Amino acid sequence: MYAYIEEYASFLKNVRRKSLNTVESYKRDINQYITYLNKCGVNEISDSVRTNVLAYLLEMKNMGKASSTVSRTLASLRSFYMFLVQNGVMENDPTANLEAPKVEKKPPRILTGAQVELLMEQPSDTDNKGIRDRAMLELLYATGIRVSELINLNIGDVNLFMGFIHCAGDRKERIIPIGNKAIDALGRYIDKTRPYMIRRGDEKALFVNCSGERLSRQGFWKIVKHYQHTAGITTEITPHTLRHSFAAHLLENGADLHSIQEMMGHADISSTQVYSNLINKKIKAVYLKAHPRA
Repeated sequence: MYAYIEEYASFLKNVRRKSLNTVESYKRDINQYITYLNKCGVNEISDSVRTNVLAYLLEMKNMGKASSTVSRTLASLRSFYMFLVQNGVMENDPTANLEAPKVEKKPPRILTGAQVELLMEQPSDTDNKGIRDRAMLELLYATGIRVSELINLNIGDVNLFMGFIHCAGDRKERIIPIGNKAIDALGRYIDKTRPYMIRRGDEKALFVNCSGERLSRQGFWKIVKHYQHTAGITTEITPHTLRHSFAAHLLENGADLHSIQEMMGHADISSTQVYSNLINKKIKAVYLKAHPRA
């Protein structure tokens, strides 16, 4: 069964052009499902049926897994079974017409302007790691790119003179402007720090770890959590928090939704409207608190 997973992963990567993180996420979900099937005595994927899928999803729910996790797993299994049917491994798709559990969408977590400033002040200006970290945080907040896009940036994707970066995400390529603070932080890192951190002169990665190799997603996540701790910020911060804050702060200062959609790489404007709804709720809360006749 595991051989089919590798074939499917190759299909996602080479045909569907999915990112490595997305492929690994699909593989992880499917491997866990296959382990469950083996425990149930189903040793061939072609022998699995609708009941197996339903029982697995129910077990996940009984284990306390979040609805979002169950829903994502079903999406992974549905895509995998579709691949198997298309390649003649199975005649029928056991996931056909199965409904995913309703996922309660939580509003995005947004930092205040003061919290952003405090976070940006944490990296040291006196050592290579601190200069690199400040450049990454400034760039992430300045552009709203995803963490996967940040770590996949190459040195050639940055144009400090014109003030933009070229971002080739999963969905579409885009050119994103960057402000003066990000330009200054990036310029210092590229000119004074990166040459001493890279291991090879032909290294393409913009941001590298202390071993001189491209920084990983997990590595950057640890960096963000470290500076949250040193700043004493109690609000939970992840790399995506800075992406959300980028969008919300632009809206608060008058940017239009379509421009933000373009910069963030959202395929649908509804994804960007989440931030507009958030700002509207904030304005209403201020009104109800401040207006004498509210």
